[in-house]
Amino acid sequence: MTALEQYERLESLGLWRATRSEQRREVLVSFGKATLIVSDMADRPLTHWSLPAVERVNPDAMPAVFRPGPDAGESLEIEDETMVDAIEAVRGSIARAEARPGRLRYWISATILAAVIGAGAIWGPGLLRDQALLATPDARRAELGARILGHMQAQTGAICRSRGGLVALDRMRARLLGTDAPGQTVVLPAPLPGPVLLPGQITVINRAVLVRYDDPAVVAGEILAAKANTTDPLRAVLNFAGLRATVHLMTTGDLPPGTLADYAASLIDAPQAVASEQALLQAFGRVGVPSAPYADLRTARGQDAALLLTQSPDAGTPPSPILTDSEWIQLQGICDA
Repeated sequence: MTALEQYERLESLGLWRATRSEQRREVLVSFGKATLIVSDMADRPLTHWSLPAVERVNPDAMPAVFRPGPDAGESLEIEDETMVDAIEAVRGSIARAEARPGRLRYWISATILAAVIGAGAIWGPGLLRDQALLATPDARRAELGARILGHMQAQTGAICRSRGGLVALDRMRARLLGTDAPGQTVVLPAPLPGPVLLPGQITVINRAVLVRYDDPAVVAGEILAAKANTTDPLRAVLNFAGLRATVHLMTTGDLPPGTLADYAASLIDAPQAVASEQALLQAFGRVGVPSAPYADLRTARGQDAALLLTQSPDAGTPPSPILTDSEWIQLQGICDA
């Protein structure tokens, strides 16, 4: 049994700070595959830290303070000695394994790699990518998505999370996607070129939409647009990263260093594939939300919007409210905490 397997079910409380200027908040700390998972009290991942890169700021002092790297603004304070010892043990174990992979491991990896490359030559990159997607479990997708979100936050600032705003956002998400829908929806404080859907069904929208458009139907449109995109969000990552990353995912269960950071940067610079108007109309119709308000945002982005404006599902009938007025005000202030 490896050190990580020994502690994989261990959890503890901690105090996490997203940036040096932010207040600490109580979080849940647990282990992922070579990562330390920091989640909110509803067990929604906030960030994933690479365990080999984690540093302890105050060796031999308690409570222990960790950070995800030498220049990171994030910090995590843990009082639970069992969890502190586990983090140290797992970090050391992973570092030793990476430093001394061993001859057997080398030959096994080489054999697997040769088999995958051979399969790629027979199937072609498309089918190889399909196999990688089928082989990646939901938990792994969620971890990859959270890591991409972490890289996005490094450029935009931490996700917005005023208490009232989060309640309103969760209510809107449940109204649109259902109370049991997997994943989460988050708001980033900096502008984005469009909504983003990450692996693990993490929907990312930006504060500017809340501020510039005084209609919750526009925000609803962003969430629906992200979900209406038919491309598997992990497929989008692999399409961006190329065949080498696909092979790496199949042979190691992870992506090459730097891939997720580069993909996160691309999402901030350019929009993901834009959902079609027809797909959006169907999505708006299913949840009984008018599409005309969202047409204004699509037009501002230079995207097709005529059908959303002229064939809005609410034509002739008053739509049921997405949020109450007070909830909408709370959502608009989600970044004001």
